[in-house]
Formats: sequence, structure tokens, C-alpha cells
Amino acid sequence: MNTRVAKLLTLAAIIALFGCSKSTTERLQLPPLEAVPQVELERYLGTWYEIASYPQRFQEGCTGTTATYTLRSDGEIDVLNKCRKGDLDGPEDVAEGRARVVDRETNAKLEVSFFGPFWGDYWIIDLGPNYEYAAVGHPSRDYLWILSRTPTLAQNTYDGILRRLEEKGYPLEPLRKTKQPTDP
Repeated sequence: MNTRVAKLLTLAAIIALFGCSKSTTERLQLPPLEAVPQVELERYLGTWYEIASYPQRFQEGCTGTTATYTLRSDGEIDVLNKCRKGDLDGPEDVAEGRARVVDRETNAKLEVSFFGPFWGDYWIIDLGPNYEYAAVGHPSRDYLWILSRTPTLAQNTYDGILRRLEEKGYPLEPLRKTKQPTDP
């Protein structure tokens, strides 16, 4: 069997495995996830600090994680994710991608791609009144990020976000705080 066929079969097997696994939403029989009612995209753009997230393989060993969103002339959004590997003075790791709004009525549902034609849901599910914090998730509830405009978030604000996430059916046990510098 040539390598191209072997690669295609491997990819098909991986897709089949993921198709057979149940998401958190399915396992817990939760209602569909709701995004926030409205996002002013221009206010959402800029740099965000990751305060906490569900651990993901692609972020393994990351500290000081930030995401910067910049509007492109074609209406899509450039995404620049940065982190330091190991510790805050570790080597910088950068991932560049793009995002597109899929729900133009609310601007709260986007898709993000860091690799070619593969897109993942990026839903804004909690948002501060002054865009000072946000929670971003996936309809499966298997992905979660808590973001802030500053490297730290007041404890009472963080606790309020956690309470609302729990009400949305997000388990809090997997959530891990992200080490950040004390000031930008």
C-alpha cells in the first residue's frame, strides 16, 4: 500500500473514532449551549490574556498565554496566539490563524482555523459589560477559555464567571488557571 493511501486510511480512522466518541454535552444530556446575545466585534478585537482554560494538547506547557484579534480587510479576523513554554521566561510559542463570524446577527459565534481547511467553533458564551472579560467555548462543552483584558481578574469577577459557566453545564473540575505576569 502506498503512503498516500495509508495516510488517507489513517485520517479516515481518526475521523471515525472522533465521530463515535460522545461530547460532554451528549454524556451529560445538556441543553444546547447558548452564546451571548450580542457582540460588538470592534470592541472584542485586541489582546486578551488567558486566565483559565480546559487543558488542551496544543497548549501543553503554556504560560503567559495571550490571544490577539485583528480585523482583516476581507472581513475575516487574524488570530495571533502566544505563550511561553515552561515558565514566563521560557521560549515563546506562536500560533497564527484566522477566524470568521458565522452568525452575523449576534457576532457571538465564530469559527477559527490554525490549519488549512479545518475550522473549529469559537462561541463567546460570557462577556463583561465593558468587554473586560470573556468566556469562550464550544457547543460540545469540551473546550473552554476564560479571557481578560488584563493578566489578572478580580476574584469576585472570576467567581461570577465560574457560576455562570456551571449554570451553562460546564464542569469546573477540568478548568486550570493560566500563569500570567502580574502586569502587562
